[in-house]
Amino acid sequence: MSTATARYAGQLRTDATHVASGTTIHTDAPVDNHGRGEAFSPTDLVSAALGSCMMTIMGIVAERQGLDLRGVTWNVTKHMAAEPRRIAEIEVAFQMPASLSAKERATLENAARTCPVALSLNPEIRQSVQFSYEG
Repeated sequence: MSTATARYAGQLRTDATHVASGTTIHTDAPVDNHGRGEAFSPTDLVSAALGSCMMTIMGIVAERQGLDLRGVTWNVTKHMAAEPRRIAEIEVAFQMPASLSAKERATLENAARTCPVALSLNPEIRQSVQFSYEG
């Protein structure tokens, strides 16, 4: 069974529907590549997927250890290369609870860096991941 179905909507836009849930994601080409930038670009989705995957895996580990990570936030910044046009670097900056012990921090950080998306990306894409521990 397919994971998603998709269609080209014209004007450099696509609509992809998740088969199991029916959720739809719209994409638009970025302004610097002939689009209007009115939705995630495909490379934005890849970048956002890295942060979301890292958080999901940390969440699995946290639940297993009885830790509450609700409210953790992160910012994702994508850097493009020109020739060939591709993602050169993805920066992910997590804001984590200060209450985590050094051991818990190390376990969660390792979980994030070994998420399936991180391990699936081309090794030429730099993954810069930072963790800030704030109250």
